[in-house]
Formats: sequence, structure tokens, C-alpha cells
Amino acid sequence: MDNPKSTRNLKITSKMEHLARDVQKLEKQLAVCTSCGMCQANCPLFAQTHKEADVSRGKIALIKGLIQEMFEDAKGVDERLQKCLLCDSCAHGCPSKVNTQEIFLKARAIIAQYHEMPFFQKIIFRNHLSNPEVFNDIVGKFIPLQKLFFKEEKNLQGTSCARIASPLLRNRHIISLKKRPFNKTLKGKDLLIDGKGVKVAFFTGCLIDKMLPDIAHSVIDVLKHFNAQIFIPFNQGCCGIPAIASGDIKTFKTLVKTNIKLFLKQDCDYLVTACATCTSTIINLWPSLLKDEDTNLLEQIKELAHKTVDISWLMEKRFDLFSQIPETGDTKEIITYHDPCHLKKSLGVFEEPRQVILASNNELKEMAESDKCCGMGGSFNLKYYDISSKIGLQKAKNIIDTKCSTVATSCPACMMQISDMLAKLNHSINVKHPVEIYAKALRTSSKESDKRNLTS
Repeated sequence: MDNPKSTRNLKITSKMEHLARDVQKLEKQLAVCTSCGMCQANCPLFAQTHKEADVSRGKIALIKGLIQEMFEDAKGVDERLQKCLLCDSCAHGCPSKVNTQEIFLKARAIIAQYHEMPFFQKIIFRNHLSNPEVFNDIVGKFIPLQKLFFKEEKNLQGTSCARIASPLLRNRHIISLKKRPFNKTLKGKDLLIDGKGVKVAFFTGCLIDKMLPDIAHSVIDVLKHFNAQIFIPFNQGCCGIPAIASGDIKTFKTLVKTNIKLFLKQDCDYLVTACATCTSTIINLWPSLLKDEDTNLLEQIKELAHKTVDISWLMEKRFDLFSQIPETGDTKEIITYHDPCHLKKSLGVFEEPRQVILASNNELKEMAESDKCCGMGGSFNLKYYDISSKIGLQKAKNIIDTKCSTVATSCPACMMQISDMLAKLNHSINVKHPVEIYAKALRTSSKESDKRNLTS
């Protein structure tokens, strides 16, 4: 009679052998790492924990251990891979140019095939997030219920705090869902605004759509001001980063295919986003993580990725920003700027948002370590909030030291993290996107012009 324990061990061994063969596909990318340790100097997580498993070199060693079948199961390796901000700081400072973000995401996806995804997570990703219409409907139903769980705080960051203490929400100051998400303004259909200038398709992104819709309205105001033709598909999906960060390649593929179908309905010169993470995901991760898909889909992905740009980049490169807002004798507002990791480190965009701020007739005052990660990291903030807060509080202190009245950044997730940290410290500093600042300056300039015309 077979020994049940022996049978179980054989199954585990076979499972790990298959996993090792799958992970072996990453061997060429892993071999680029020389284990020099430069990633230690750049990793914001390692700066807090000083653990080798938290830095890229350590994580790569663990992935190599899977190939060599050094572990009885992959759970421990997966936990260490999940403990990462995916901020690209290590790759940005790596002399060997190791593509750590791609390696870790691929490894997470491979490991996820060998253990069951948590039930609640599977429901959220597979049943809700992967279907934009369903996702929007569920979020819409929750909006009126927010008051039961959160109470608004009277601060410039516009945050709310939990009414009931819980492990997940303790000490958090969150930006709540807005009563009218941006997708509601589309009235159930695609939006096409005529213009004689550049043709722009606008990828909204989940956080802007549901929590920070003023950014989307500012994007439209600016594009209309410069006479751009604007196309905004209704029911566009998430860029897919939450799914792939959790190893769910199936939901990631579904979302990419959904968005490709929507955005290729209209020809455009640019696909513009106001979210650094969405921009980086479309440009870098869509093509690299789906390069084994069928040729036609891959060509469509590459076509859209090639056209994708950040809104500040588009404004600075294609529009005459500085001629639109005349200087006044008024005292200029002091604004500082935080560089999102996925914009500066992943895409090399950092001067353009600063030009947008300066063109808005404001004073730009640089903070210390403006390009250091704010500690958000998406799901990292949910799982490791204590570490995330330590990193974020240092960012907040650097902001406060500039004595600014507003801090600008080009990433909605960074805006949420910075708002949380400033609210913790009880500081009255606005948190805005550069495009919001420019759109406000345009509106103010237009009102002043109208007044002058009336009195002349």
C-alpha cells in the first residue's frame, strides 16, 4: 500500500521540478546580474530593513535557487518577491542594466501558476477588474456607502480617515472615491472632441477616474485650449499593473486586449496619460511581458506603446506653454516637485513637468532627493504600511523643508501617499498634478482677460 506522505512528497518534488524548468526561461536575464551590490545603495526598502532578501541581488539569488531546486516550495520566495516597491530604483542605478522589474514580475507570474491565488484576490481580479463595465458598476455602488466607513478630514489634502479601527486602515489618511467618477461624464459612450491640432487619445487610469477626476478634466481643458483633437473611449480598463504585480498574467492579458481594442478604434498621434505608472506599464510592460503573444496582437501593442506619452511631455514638446499665461506683479506661489519613480527612472521624463509648473507663472523650489521613492508601491503600501510610512514620512519632511504651498507630482499613487503623510504631520500643503496647476493658471488668465475686456 502506498504511503500517503511519500505520495505527497513525490507530487511536491514533481511540482518543483516543473517550476524550476519554467523559471529557467529567465536564466539569460538573471545572468546579467554580477552581484556587485550597487542595488543596496539605491533600494529604499533595503535602507529601512538592511535585509539581503529585500534587495534585488538577494531576490535574484532566490530566483536562481528555484532553478537549482534548492527549496521544497516556492511560497517563501514568492513572499520575498512580493516585498518590493517595483520602483525601478535598483535598475536605474545598476551598472549592468539588469531589468529587475521585468524579472520580478515574470517570476511572480510563473510562481503564481503553481499555487492557488487567494479567493478574494481572484474574485477582484478575474471577475471585477478584468471587466471594466462590472468594475465601474461595483465601485459606483460602493461610493454612497463610504460615509459609513470613512469621515472627511478638514485639510488641504482632502483626505478621509476610517471611523472604525482595523489592521488595514489604521492610521491611514485616504483619498476617498469621488461622488462623480470621470467615466460618468462620458454618458455611456466614447467622447470625440474636434480639433485642428494634434490627435490625442486619453488613457484615464483607475485612480484618476475614481479618486482624482479633476486631473482628467484638467487634461481635457489643456488639450482643448491647444485645439487638440481628443478621443476618450468609454469603459476603458485598468492598465493591468495591479494584476501582474500579483502574478495574475491572465487578467493582465485580458486588460491589455480590452484596451488595445478600444484605443485602436480611432487613429491618433499620441496616447496620453496623466499617470506615471500607467505610462510606464503601457510603454515597457505591455510589449515585454506579452512578447510571446500572436504576431498581430504584439504589433498592435507595440504600435500603441510607441505612441504613449506623459501629459507633461506632450505639453512641453508640442505646445507653446510659456506664451499662454502672462506674468503678473503678484507674488508667485512656491511649488516643489516630486519625481515619480516610473516617470523619471523608467522613462527619463523629469524636466518636462518642471517646465509645465514654471509656465504656470509659479516659482519652482527643488526639494532634497526629489527623485527618491515616496514608498507607495501599490500593493506594497497595503501589505507593508509601516515600512511604506517610514519612507513616505521622509519624503513629506523634504517637502515641508522647501516651505512650499503646493507639492506637485505626476503620479496619482504618489499623490495618495504624499497626501497621507502630510495629513499625518498636520501640514497645510496642497498636493496637485502639474496639469492641474497649468489648467488653473489658464482659467485664471482667461478670467483676468475677460475683466480687462469688460472695462476697456
